[in-house]
Amino acid sequence: MMKKEKAVVVFSGGQDSTTCLFWAKEQFGEVETLTFDYGQRHKLEIECAQQIAAELGVKNSVLDMSLLNQLAPNALTRTDIDITQEEGQLPSTFVDGRNLLFLSFAGVFAKQRGARHLITGVCETDFSGYPDCRDAFIKSLNVTLNLSMDYPFVIHTPLMWLNKAQTWKLADDLGAFTYIRENTLTCYNGIKGDGCGDCPACHLRKAGLDTYLSEKNQPGEQA
Repeated sequence: MMKKEKAVVVFSGGQDSTTCLFWAKEQFGEVETLTFDYGQRHKLEIECAQQIAAELGVKNSVLDMSLLNQLAPNALTRTDIDITQEEGQLPSTFVDGRNLLFLSFAGVFAKQRGARHLITGVCETDFSGYPDCRDAFIKSLNVTLNLSMDYPFVIHTPLMWLNKAQTWKLADDLGAFTYIRENTLTCYNGIKGDGCGDCPACHLRKAGLDTYLSEKNQPGEQA
Protein backbone atom coordinates (compact mmCIF):
# COMPACT_ATOMS: atom_id res chain seq x y z
CA MET A 1 0.00 0.00 0.00
CA MET A 2 2.79 2.47 0.87
CA LYS A 3 4.19 2.08 -2.65
CA LYS A 4 1.26 4.20 -3.84
CA GLU A 5 1.66 6.92 -1.21
CA LYS A 6 3.73 10.07 -0.82
CA ALA A 7 6.36 10.78 1.83
CA VAL A 8 8.47 13.69 3.03
CA VAL A 9 11.96 13.07 4.41
CA VAL A 10 13.38 15.57 6.88
CA PHE A 11 16.73 15.91 5.18
CA SER A 12 20.09 17.36 6.21
CA GLY A 13 22.35 15.57 3.76
CA GLY A 14 24.01 13.65 6.60
CA GLN A 15 24.55 9.92 6.95
CA ASP A 16 21.33 9.22 8.84
CA SER A 17 18.90 11.28 6.77
CA THR A 18 20.44 10.08 3.51
CA THR A 19 20.06 6.47 4.64
CA CYS A 20 16.44 7.31 5.43
CA LEU A 21 16.03 8.82 1.95
CA PHE A 22 17.25 5.62 0.27
CA TRP A 23 14.91 3.65 2.56
CA ALA A 24 11.97 5.92 1.71
CA LYS A 25 12.57 5.61 -2.03
CA GLU A 26 12.10 1.86 -1.68
CA GLN A 27 8.98 2.17 0.47
CA PHE A 28 6.94 4.93 -1.16
CA GLY A 29 5.71 5.83 -4.62
CA GLU A 30 6.69 9.51 -4.35
CA VAL A 31 9.28 11.10 -2.07
CA GLU A 32 10.20 14.72 -1.38
CA THR A 33 12.89 16.08 0.93
CA LEU A 34 12.68 19.06 3.27
CA THR A 35 15.80 20.83 4.52
CA PHE A 36 15.90 23.48 7.24
CA ASP A 37 18.14 26.55 7.18
CA TYR A 38 18.53 27.41 10.85
CA GLY A 39 21.80 29.30 10.65
CA GLN A 40 23.95 26.19 10.96
CA ARG A 41 27.73 26.70 11.01
CA HIS A 42 28.22 25.43 7.48
CA LYS A 43 26.00 26.38 4.56
CA LEU A 44 27.68 23.42 2.87
CA GLU A 45 25.18 21.24 4.75
CA ILE A 46 22.30 22.77 2.79
CA GLU A 47 24.23 22.60 -0.49
CA CYS A 48 25.05 18.96 0.22
CA ALA A 49 21.38 18.14 0.87
CA GLN A 50 20.34 19.85 -2.35
CA GLN A 51 23.00 18.04 -4.36
CA ILE A 52 22.12 14.61 -2.99
CA ALA A 53 18.41 15.17 -3.60
CA ALA A 54 19.13 16.19 -7.19
CA GLU A 55 21.38 13.19 -7.78
CA LEU A 56 18.75 10.83 -6.38
CA GLY A 57 15.99 12.44 -8.41
CA VAL A 58 13.83 13.80 -5.59
CA LYS A 59 12.53 17.30 -5.03
CA ASN A 60 14.16 19.33 -2.26
CA SER A 61 12.71 22.36 -0.51
CA VAL A 62 14.54 24.58 1.99
CA LEU A 63 12.67 26.34 4.80
CA ASP A 64 14.05 29.37 6.63
CA MET A 65 14.21 28.48 10.33
CA SER A 66 16.66 31.19 11.40
CA LEU A 67 14.36 31.99 14.30
CA LEU A 68 15.70 28.85 15.99
CA ASN A 69 19.13 30.47 16.23
CA GLN A 70 17.58 33.42 18.05
CA LEU A 71 15.67 31.19 20.44
CA ALA A 72 18.39 28.69 21.32
CA PRO A 73 22.01 29.74 20.65
CA ASN A 74 24.22 26.65 20.48
CA ALA A 75 27.42 25.23 19.06
CA LEU A 76 25.73 24.21 15.80
CA THR A 77 24.84 27.80 14.97
CA ARG A 78 27.44 29.94 16.75
CA THR A 79 31.15 29.79 15.93
CA ASP A 80 31.92 31.42 19.29
CA ILE A 81 30.48 28.41 21.18
CA ASP A 82 32.80 25.41 21.40
CA ILE A 83 31.57 21.89 20.61
CA THR A 84 31.82 20.17 23.99
CA GLN A 85 30.15 17.51 26.10
CA GLU A 86 30.59 17.42 29.85
CA GLU A 87 30.02 14.25 31.83
CA GLY A 88 26.34 13.85 32.61
CA GLN A 89 25.26 16.83 30.52
CA LEU A 90 23.85 17.32 27.05
CA PRO A 91 26.44 18.27 24.43
CA SER A 92 26.69 21.93 23.40
CA THR A 93 25.33 20.88 19.98
CA PHE A 94 21.88 20.18 21.45
CA VAL A 95 19.25 22.65 20.21
CA ASP A 96 16.19 22.90 22.44
CA GLY A 97 13.03 22.05 20.53
CA ARG A 98 14.74 21.48 17.18
CA ASN A 99 13.05 18.19 16.26
CA LEU A 100 9.75 19.41 17.69
CA LEU A 101 9.85 22.44 15.40
CA PHE A 102 11.28 20.63 12.39
CA LEU A 103 8.70 17.85 12.46
CA SER A 104 5.83 20.25 13.14
CA PHE A 105 6.79 22.36 10.14
CA ALA A 106 7.36 19.20 8.11
CA GLY A 107 3.83 18.13 8.98
CA VAL A 108 2.34 21.39 7.70
CA PHE A 109 4.52 21.12 4.59
CA ALA A 110 3.52 17.50 3.97
CA LYS A 111 -0.21 18.11 4.37
CA GLN A 112 -0.14 20.85 1.73
CA ARG A 113 1.37 18.32 -0.67
CA GLY A 114 -0.99 15.49 0.12
CA ALA A 115 1.69 13.44 1.89
CA ARG A 116 0.88 11.71 5.14
CA HIS A 117 4.20 9.99 5.77
CA LEU A 118 7.08 11.80 7.50
CA ILE A 119 10.51 10.18 7.75
CA THR A 120 13.20 11.29 10.19
CA GLY A 121 16.58 9.81 11.08
CA VAL A 122 16.32 10.16 14.85
CA CYS A 123 17.73 7.31 16.88
CA GLU A 124 17.51 6.32 20.53
CA THR A 125 20.54 4.03 20.40
CA ASP A 126 23.27 6.52 19.44
CA PHE A 127 21.50 9.76 20.29
CA SER A 128 24.01 11.62 22.50
CA GLY A 129 21.31 12.00 25.14
CA TYR A 130 19.12 14.28 23.00
CA PRO A 131 15.61 14.04 24.51
CA ASP A 132 13.90 14.83 21.18
CA CYS A 133 15.41 11.75 19.53
CA ARG A 134 13.57 9.34 21.80
CA ASP A 135 10.84 7.00 20.60
CA ALA A 136 8.42 8.26 23.27
CA PHE A 137 8.76 11.82 21.94
CA ILE A 138 8.15 10.75 18.34
CA LYS A 139 5.05 8.74 19.27
CA SER A 140 3.70 11.64 21.32
CA LEU A 141 4.33 14.14 18.52
CA ASN A 142 2.70 11.82 15.98
CA VAL A 143 -0.53 11.92 18.00
CA THR A 144 -0.25 15.70 18.46
CA LEU A 145 0.26 16.36 14.74
CA ASN A 146 -2.73 14.20 13.85
CA LEU A 147 -4.93 16.02 16.35
CA SER A 148 -3.68 19.49 15.47
CA MET A 149 -4.44 19.18 11.76
CA ASP A 150 -7.03 16.38 11.80
CA TYR A 151 -4.85 14.50 9.34
CA PRO A 152 -3.54 10.90 9.44
CA PHE A 153 0.21 11.49 9.69
CA VAL A 154 2.58 8.58 10.25
CA ILE A 155 6.09 9.42 11.44
CA HIS A 156 8.59 6.74 10.39
CA THR A 157 11.91 6.33 12.19
CA PRO A 158 13.85 3.58 10.34
CA LEU A 159 16.97 4.10 12.50
CA MET A 160 15.31 4.37 15.91
CA TRP A 161 16.69 1.12 17.35
CA LEU A 162 19.88 0.84 15.28
CA ASN A 163 23.36 1.72 16.43
CA LYS A 164 25.77 3.36 13.98
CA ALA A 165 27.20 0.03 12.82
CA GLN A 166 23.70 -1.22 12.06
CA THR A 167 22.92 2.03 10.23
CA TRP A 168 25.93 1.39 7.99
CA LYS A 169 24.62 -2.14 7.41
CA LEU A 170 21.22 -0.78 6.41
CA ALA A 171 22.92 1.55 3.93
CA ASP A 172 24.79 -1.43 2.52
CA ASP A 173 21.60 -3.49 2.30
CA LEU A 174 20.02 -0.61 0.37
CA GLY A 175 22.94 -0.59 -2.07
CA ALA A 176 23.97 2.86 -0.87
CA PHE A 177 27.02 2.21 1.31
CA THR A 178 29.68 3.82 -0.91
CA TYR A 179 27.44 6.70 -1.93
CA ILE A 180 26.61 7.55 1.67
CA ARG A 181 30.19 7.22 2.84
CA GLU A 182 31.55 9.53 0.13
CA ASN A 183 28.78 12.10 -0.35
CA THR A 184 27.14 12.82 2.99
CA LEU A 185 28.08 15.54 5.48
CA THR A 186 27.99 14.55 9.13
CA CYS A 187 31.08 16.42 10.35
CA TYR A 188 30.53 19.42 12.64
CA ASN A 189 33.49 21.09 10.92
CA GLY A 190 31.86 20.92 7.49
CA ILE A 191 33.99 18.25 5.79
CA LYS A 192 32.13 15.77 3.58
CA GLY A 193 32.75 12.03 3.53
CA ASP A 194 34.84 10.72 6.40
CA GLY A 195 35.02 14.26 7.84
CA CYS A 196 37.62 15.89 10.06
CA GLY A 197 38.06 12.84 12.28
CA ASP A 198 38.13 14.96 15.43
CA CYS A 199 34.61 16.19 16.23
CA PRO A 200 32.06 14.08 18.18
CA ALA A 201 29.99 13.41 15.04
CA CYS A 202 33.04 12.06 13.20
CA HIS A 203 34.05 9.88 16.15
CA LEU A 204 30.57 8.33 16.31
CA ARG A 205 30.40 7.83 12.55
CA LYS A 206 33.88 6.27 12.33
CA ALA A 207 33.33 3.97 15.32
CA GLY A 208 30.18 2.62 13.70
CA LEU A 209 31.88 2.26 10.33
CA ASP A 210 34.86 0.41 11.79
CA THR A 211 32.59 -1.93 13.75
CA TYR A 212 30.46 -2.70 10.72
CA LEU A 213 33.42 -3.33 8.41
CA SER A 214 35.03 -5.56 11.04
CA GLU A 215 31.83 -7.60 11.43
CA LYS A 216 31.29 -7.74 7.67
CA ASN A 217 34.78 -9.08 7.04
CA GLN A 218 34.65 -11.80 9.69
CA PRO A 219 34.53 -15.30 8.15
CA GLY A 220 31.06 -16.77 8.27
CA GLU A 221 29.40 -13.43 8.97
CA GLN A 222 26.70 -12.14 6.67
CA ALA A 223 26.82 -8.42 5.91
